[in-house]
Amino acid sequence: MALCSSLLLACSLAGPGELQPQMGAPLNGLTAEQVQRFLVGLDLYSMNFGVDDGLGPGFNQTSCASCHNAPVGGAGAQQVTRFGRMDKKGGFDPMADLGGSLLQANALDDACQEVIPSGANVTSFRVTPGALGYGLIEAIPDADILAVRDAQPTAQRGTARTGIPIEGGPERVGRFGWKAQLATVLSFSADASLQEMGITSELLPVENAPQGDWSMVEACDTVADPEEPFVDGVSFTQAITDFQRYLAAPPQMPRSGMAGEVVFNTIGCAVCHHPSFTTRADADLEDVLRNQTIRTYSDWLLHDMGAAADGIADGTAGIRELRTPPLWGVRRRNPMWHDGRVNGGTFETRVVEAIGLHGASGSQGAAAAEAWSALSSEDQQALIKFLDSLGKAQFDANGDDLVDIADFYDPNGVLPCSMIDAIIGPNDPCAVHDHDEDQAVTAADLVFYVQSLEEVADCDANGTADIVQIFGDPSLDQDQDGILDVCEPCPADISGNGAVDANDILMVLSAWGPCSSCPADIDGDGLVGVNDILGIISGWGDCP
Repeated sequence: MALCSSLLLACSLAGPGELQPQMGAPLNGLTAEQVQRFLVGLDLYSMNFGVDDGLGPGFNQTSCASCHNAPVGGAGAQQVTRFGRMDKKGGFDPMADLGGSLLQANALDDACQEVIPSGANVTSFRVTPGALGYGLIEAIPDADILAVRDAQPTAQRGTARTGIPIEGGPERVGRFGWKAQLATVLSFSADASLQEMGITSELLPVENAPQGDWSMVEACDTVADPEEPFVDGVSFTQAITDFQRYLAAPPQMPRSGMAGEVVFNTIGCAVCHHPSFTTRADADLEDVLRNQTIRTYSDWLLHDMGAAADGIADGTAGIRELRTPPLWGVRRRNPMWHDGRVNGGTFETRVVEAIGLHGASGSQGAAAAEAWSALSSEDQQALIKFLDSLGKAQFDANGDDLVDIADFYDPNGVLPCSMIDAIIGPNDPCAVHDHDEDQAVTAADLVFYVQSLEEVADCDANGTADIVQIFGDPSLDQDQDGILDVCEPCPADISGNGAVDANDILMVLSAWGPCSSCPADIDGDGLVGVNDILGIISGWGDCP
């Protein structure tokens, strides 16, 4: 879009900085080659594998995007089952010789269908994790994660899980997966492809045997290994790694200064949900990943969650340990918790339940959960509002995860945020419109708002976008639909049913009296009264 010319505003009004990418979008600043790699990877990430493609013999889903779907590449609601056996002394057996600890819920043939072995006495669901910004997370220096660990109070100190990546190289601190079992995106891609879809690769060329029975592999999967496809000489594993590495971090709006973050820090949430890191400055990293400050709200360490954990050991990660999930993007996460038990309801009810689970017996999060319970209602609401900013797009005033004309007006639908004669602080509902964070919503912010819209209308064809005219004079859009009233042939159709009829009279009567900028005020005099009834009568009938 030729933004400045279409708005008849000078480009200099745009102000500093780019729009934050929305969830699921690529990083800003990718080169043309990197964009192409992102798009190729996205296509393969969404590819549904079939029998002839090497799917199985056991599998949980047929594509990466089947699980990581909110948005594509992020978290999801898909659950898988983990199982194992706990002995009387507390030792854990993942029952690998019987196909454990991950159960493949589907199979190419009934003969290869896995079941939870009769000897298993521990089972747990795992919900699809998702962080977005995978390349940025991978680029966090190990030393910085260890420094955060060392600075934590003894009672809340986490454990760093280290290991050699599947592709080789030096030992790294793990950060991907509920047990921090993987340190690189390439390892994550290869491991998930094999474990969840049964797709072998050059990195992991050996199939999973159903129930640990190797005779079933040949019987149920006849595609030669490795099975991963290649596109223009690039392997499936590398392509989906490119896609995930170039995924942008979730947006955050406002980006700083909210009262709720002060509460978050004060009660100890930030001990484990460490706010920010700066990625490595190494020359081998792409420019878009190098030396970037990212606000992940995770320490990437394992913590003892006591009775609220999963009971499943994984390598050096114990039965009560789980990696701190990043909170960036949390407003879009449903379900929550490692097993998805926090599900449905509103964002507020999910957050409250998840905080409560931190107080489980033996949990390192108990002190923070107790401090939360002692907060005033006002401080609790401030904290919830802060968490709701993690994943909120700029200009998404109504919080529906869609930036459109409806977001032009403040949450009460009274005025555009630009018309409010007050300082717009970070706790104000209109702060999502303050792109440059100068505590005022101005034409500089409007440029970015219009840039974020899918469509920009100019219904009167005068060369100036409708939204710009409304920005300057809100009275031009009495019904607050983002379209100039002069372009709407039927202003008396308040109900929007295509006709001026009794429904509109009822709506006028229900709004009778003083009413600033409401649809029932047809003549725009600030009062819903007799003149508006007369306006309905004069326009009676079907709209043209």
